[in-house]
Amino acid sequence: MEYYNYLKSLHLIFVITWFAGLFYIVRLFVYQIEANEKPSPEKEILQAQYKIMTYRLWYIITWPSAVLASLFAFSLLYLNPGLIYLDYMQVKFGFVFALYLYHAKCHQIFKQLQNDEVKYSNNFMRLWNEGATIILFAVVFLIIVKSAINWIFGVIGIFLFSIIIMLGFRFYKRIREKK
Repeated sequence: MEYYNYLKSLHLIFVITWFAGLFYIVRLFVYQIEANEKPSPEKEILQAQYKIMTYRLWYIITWPSAVLASLFAFSLLYLNPGLIYLDYMQVKFGFVFALYLYHAKCHQIFKQLQNDEVKYSNNFMRLWNEGATIILFAVVFLIIVKSAINWIFGVIGIFLFSIIIMLGFRFYKRIREKK
């Protein structure tokens, strides 16, 4: 069990890089969608550059980080299977499942944009970017507080945080539209 904390550290490192990739990839989606509205040749130049950037970020950082974070998590659960039965961990697993779904949807959007299919607005992508933030807040609070009962207050807090993000988004959108 001496190496348990090393595995936990590696798990945390790859969770951080996974989230960094998810945060940045959606920001790049925003830029790709905005580039689609530019006149030629600026449009083609920007789209080509963003495709390269998203490809490298997605396959060199984000996907490997997701896989490694998961492998280290499974190894931690193997070494300490009692974690599975803790209430707060079961709630955390629900949020981690939501993170996998979020990642899968980002992969779908990534593939669409690589094929020049723009199905979402840049405003949708800005809001979509907050999904990972909400999951991150939920998981961090669950792990630090370690209470399944208090997670209810955490979920209420997450919803309030989401409302604040939405209001901030609308405020920012109005500022951008005035310019």
